[in-house]
Amino acid sequence: MLLRLLSIVFKLALLFTISYAGTIRVVNRVDNSIDDILTLDKLRGTYVSTIDVSRILAKRDPFINKDRGKMVLYIGDHRIKISANSSYLLVDDQVFQMPMHTIMTDNDIFIPAEAFFNIIRREALPGIKYDSRRMVLDIDIKAFTITNVNISQKSNGTIIRIKTRNLFPEGNISSFFHENGWFYLTVAGGLVDTTEIRRTDTRGIIKSVAADQLGESSQLAFQMRTKVESHELYQSKDPSEIVISLRTSIKNSLAQMKKVKDRWKLDTVVLDAGHGGKDPGTMGKRGTKEKDIALDIVKRVGLLLEKNTSLKVIYTRTEDIFIPLWKRTKMANEANGKIFISVHLNGHPNKTAYGFETYLLRPGKTEDAIEVASRENEVIKFEDKSKNKYKDLSDEKLIIATMAQSMQMKESEELAAMVQEEMAKKVKSKNRGVKQAGFHVLIGASMPNILIEAGYLTNSNEEKNLRNPKYRQTIANSIYKSIVKFRYSREQYLSES
Repeated sequence: MLLRLLSIVFKLALLFTISYAGTIRVVNRVDNSIDDILTLDKLRGTYVSTIDVSRILAKRDPFINKDRGKMVLYIGDHRIKISANSSYLLVDDQVFQMPMHTIMTDNDIFIPAEAFFNIIRREALPGIKYDSRRMVLDIDIKAFTITNVNISQKSNGTIIRIKTRNLFPEGNISSFFHENGWFYLTVAGGLVDTTEIRRTDTRGIIKSVAADQLGESSQLAFQMRTKVESHELYQSKDPSEIVISLRTSIKNSLAQMKKVKDRWKLDTVVLDAGHGGKDPGTMGKRGTKEKDIALDIVKRVGLLLEKNTSLKVIYTRTEDIFIPLWKRTKMANEANGKIFISVHLNGHPNKTAYGFETYLLRPGKTEDAIEVASRENEVIKFEDKSKNKYKDLSDEKLIIATMAQSMQMKESEELAAMVQEEMAKKVKSKNRGVKQAGFHVLIGASMPNILIEAGYLTNSNEEKNLRNPKYRQTIANSIYKSIVKFRYSREQYLSES
């Protein structure tokens, strides 16, 4: 309590020492205009006004949530999220940390200028340059000429298609293989969208992709999984792109393809029944416990999978015992699970609320989603405090936690959509859709993962239905069918790769 009071006193003292110092001069060489960005004084370094930055650099007005201390800027084609009193900055789906926290005052958020402009220059607008000594922001924005990369695998190699906005002189494009296993492509006079290039889906012999702007030249780098026997490079006019063909021996390619397919083949499903033991979960008016209904549904899903498929089924629990949240995904990872499904039952102060919904691990987008996540995360209070593995689930920490799972996010979304679709066909309740929230039980699962809220025990009619074995079997059948459907779609994709 004392520490909290000291913290409040310190923040109040800091606010009283802050004053508007002056401005950063903005020189726009595109339209030869001059402008200013408001700054704060008596701080370690220069802080700039987010509202002013948005006014000068953004295409549209920022989104501002004063109550939560959040602002979103739309700079170039990118979405930059800024939080008050936080050192974290989110550019699209990528997290960056600045050396100092932002400060909120007068309904504006002030950001450490040098760190912020360096990130924006690297990730969104390479045409800006900030001189901290002269307090000048120089703007000379040009359109990207190298926009994205598409990689496709063939039986005897891999094709890289680099999308461009114009054709480059033949002498401006050069490439070479380095002994470190990387293939480098340099385009003189090119301007590369480094953020978009880093999002490239890798496949075939391409292990990873990187990009950098080196003055007036762009460089793209491709890390190889195996040795390349030969390559060809040419420019295409319609569409405008640089095409690179990388040839490997058929023997090596087939072996690599089989290895990749075996790794991603859906052969193990991890089923997690929410709550258990000393943690009953949500309680219905008639005494129905979430932990019992969730376990029953999970067992029914598992039985269908074991009876009708060759899939291996892993249960985080098969009886009424308490399993810590962190241990559930640990069990899934150790079992080499290919999908993780956590089953729960919902609750709400509004007793008329009903229906089923499926969640993904991301910061909550709605108040209802945040409420559901908060309630499900309360299980932590039952865990041994000496072994507590959790921190405050703020947006910033959740973003960092989900970074490791970004590779599975698309598949998680597809699986969630399939669950909702199958349940909507047979389950006589309201389809509440796919949502996003921060669930501790999903953090750390290195596989597609979803959390299903199969119904509201706080709704008397839905509680009555959920107590009926036939109704629970219908839910289980729907989840089972969605898993089979998801497995088929993945195997179709692997067979075409």
